[in-house]
Amino acid sequence: MIHARVNGVMLTLVLGGALAVSARGSPAQDQEVSLAGAIDFHVHSGPDSRPRSVNDLEVARMTQRAGMRGIVLKNHFTMTADRAALAMGQVEGIEIFGGVVLNRAVGGINPEAVRQMVQFAGGLGKVVWLPTFDAEYYVTAQGGSGPFVSVMRDGKPVPELAEIFTLVAENDLVLAMGHSSPEEVLILIDEARRHGVEQILVTHVFSQRPSRVQVQQMADASALLEIDWYAVHLGNQTIDFYVSAIREIGAEHFVMSSDLGQATSPSHVEGLRSYITAFRNAGLTDDQIDLMLRRNPARLLGLEP
Repeated sequence: MIHARVNGVMLTLVLGGALAVSARGSPAQDQEVSLAGAIDFHVHSGPDSRPRSVNDLEVARMTQRAGMRGIVLKNHFTMTADRAALAMGQVEGIEIFGGVVLNRAVGGINPEAVRQMVQFAGGLGKVVWLPTFDAEYYVTAQGGSGPFVSVMRDGKPVPELAEIFTLVAENDLVLAMGHSSPEEVLILIDEARRHGVEQILVTHVFSQRPSRVQVQQMADASALLEIDWYAVHLGNQTIDFYVSAIREIGAEHFVMSSDLGQATSPSHVEGLRSYITAFRNAGLTDDQIDLMLRRNPARLLGLEP
């Protein structure tokens, strides 16, 4: 195997095989990539019950130094609106938001968890994620039998979701689909719209293995579709797969995020720079990247473009 760099792109020649183009640039290339105005909608940080590479203040300072516009703190087991307010009080020059994930730790599909988040001082609780690690689909797809949190019962959304959707709509929050199945997502989007929810994000859309037809249906329903760098970092997705979906469905329907913060992963800033470099090397335009990393996340959060 021979490696060479041509016009800033790493080429790998496998003897007896074909020439392959690496989606990722060099560390020097990645460092030159500007993150000015970027918003990372999927940031993991400590304190947490799982090992994290940075805490809330460290990720706030890191992303602020990189010129980013904002981050959304996500924790699978506790609310982050309060943590966002504390971080905003310590780090100037960046918008920091939080939310709540409706896993078992907060009572599952619990309207009171959402109501209390909305009432927290600072008003930085902006996202309600449906169950993630405790989602029935996620647990059963991993071969587990429970306990889990169901969003559907007998083919219909569970009754408690009506009040949650109303709270989301009345407070102009973002409803994120968590680890719901593609079939559940399509039903829940329609039900949320019926209750007046405007901002909907399908959490790392391809991790739940939807068909391309289902992804198109989600986009047609005006939900934004999250694509994360962590899946590429793990090798679960490829840049080429993302690019084909973006070209087919349109960049206006996607949100880029890092989903980083794991103890052994690159930093959020490093990940996003690598992500941009990979997309550029794969032929996406800066306008497409700007739409997915800056303008679409800003629209979700109610920020000026």
